[in-house]
Amino acid sequence: MAKNAPRQAQQTITRSTKLGPSQRNLALARLRNHEVEVLVVGGGIVGTGAALDAVTRGLSTGLLEARDWASGTSSRSSKLVHGGIRYLEQLNFRLVREALIERGLLLQRLAPHLVKPVRFLYPLQKRVVERAYVGAGMFLYDLLSHAGGRPPGVPHHRHLSARQVRRAIPSLAPDAFVGGISYYDAQVDDARYVATLARTASFYGAHVASRVKVEGFLKVGERIVGVRAHDLETDERFDIRAKQVVNATGVWTDDTQRMVGERGTFKVRASKGIHLVVPRDRFQSAMGLLLRTEKSVLFVIPWGRHWLIGTTDTDWDLDKAHPAATAADIDYLLERVNAVLAVPLTREDVEGVFAGLRPLLAGESDQTSKLSREHIVAHAVPGLVVVAGGKWTTYRVMAKDAIDAAVSALDGKVPSSVTQEIPLLGAEGYQAAWNRRGKIARALNVHRVRIEHLLNRYGTMADELLDLIRADSSLGEPLPGADDYLAAEVVYAVSHEGALHLDDVLARRTRISIEAWDRGIQAAPVAARLMAEVLGWDAAREALEVERYLERVAAERASQEQPDDASADRVRLEARDIVTVD
Repeated sequence: MAKNAPRQAQQTITRSTKLGPSQRNLALARLRNHEVEVLVVGGGIVGTGAALDAVTRGLSTGLLEARDWASGTSSRSSKLVHGGIRYLEQLNFRLVREALIERGLLLQRLAPHLVKPVRFLYPLQKRVVERAYVGAGMFLYDLLSHAGGRPPGVPHHRHLSARQVRRAIPSLAPDAFVGGISYYDAQVDDARYVATLARTASFYGAHVASRVKVEGFLKVGERIVGVRAHDLETDERFDIRAKQVVNATGVWTDDTQRMVGERGTFKVRASKGIHLVVPRDRFQSAMGLLLRTEKSVLFVIPWGRHWLIGTTDTDWDLDKAHPAATAADIDYLLERVNAVLAVPLTREDVEGVFAGLRPLLAGESDQTSKLSREHIVAHAVPGLVVVAGGKWTTYRVMAKDAIDAAVSALDGKVPSSVTQEIPLLGAEGYQAAWNRRGKIARALNVHRVRIEHLLNRYGTMADELLDLIRADSSLGEPLPGADDYLAAEVVYAVSHEGALHLDDVLARRTRISIEAWDRGIQAAPVAARLMAEVLGWDAAREALEVERYLERVAAERASQEQPDDASADRVRLEARDIVTVD
């Protein structure tokens, strides 16, 4: 099709909810041979959001990710969708208001199957002054949550007496509080959300492909007109032409900008945050905790049969792909949370650890906790839009602003963003399916908890997994060492969710790598065998995938015994990434 063909003709598509190997091949074939109007580089939350924003405006759209969807920052967050109470103290009311509006949208319209309310306690240590101060902040938080013109989707805050706190959280030390205030935010499986967002963009016609690295930019004069791409699965290199390229690479923004041969208009610094995963029975509580530290805040977050404890906030200038937690990081979190617990947690209670990097806009302060969580969008050079900074919760606003900037340089009138009205795949009809979960369970002769698990991970697309189980009852069995996940989920991750490697499945499509005591060692060979059947791996390839995954687990465990970042980084990098060239 000619490059100047009408936009409507370029958008002729066959809609499919699948994002499997064949869809990837079709997307790459299209990108090789046809110029797109917008090409997004970066498959994290902002990049996938930008692709959905662009394609639902009627623009021909491409999306590339060098590794797996959400393999960087977007799978290693605190898994919270929140306004950011601590930003109220910084008087950043605009950021809090914006985030709370987005929280309500995600909870009630865009992804009710993936985003859920979660209750937290703010323990009080002073009877009058602190209760008045924190209570005023919580009142303002609730007030700002109504600013979007729709209900907030969560209950308002409540003041609790010391007796009520003790009843709700028996594990708190008696001298750690004189009362408390409870409030609600929301949580999300961040990696699952991003994979679903990429699928949704593909469903609407975006040409999306993971494991495709951008190694340079195409230029005509000073204008960017596309990218040089490298398919890491086949080792093929080819050019992709685009009228506008959007750089949404997060902590890699500066690296990507250097490929242009120009200095970026702003700098992005990486701040490392780590989280611990501990079993739910180690801490008796009906709600999560928000604790103040000398630097920031610390969350104890309910997470299925686990708790997440985090986070730290330290500068990181080492390998961006594999940030490593140190023994000092782990001890810091344990020390802070143990200050309020009746029975302290120990290293033996920690079943999982994960480290991630926040992309912060660099300012004058050297402290990462003081750097901006605002986002910036700029036309760095003609044909290239850069979006950086921001919060996970406000990804949709960042994506909209980035595509607005790209659209401003396109010919013709392009519709405004509509993503505030575009639910993710699996959202439509979710509540009705949830109300029928008991009947579904009885019809399949499975426990209702299994159906709830599937509905809260796939929404109404759970039907597709149930079809797999009906066709092969063995797929209804849990994975060894990871009872929360079914064999069908591994098959589905490959056939529908773009997983290409074992690590994609165990670390992101499921969270076995952080939730299982053995971090997925038992599940790895079974999952690899299931993947091999879908992807056509031979025995050697299957064994290689397992070998590399076990290397990752060993390296991560060893790095978490190191005293400092440099030592942990060196040990973590001893595990080799999977590289596949057929």
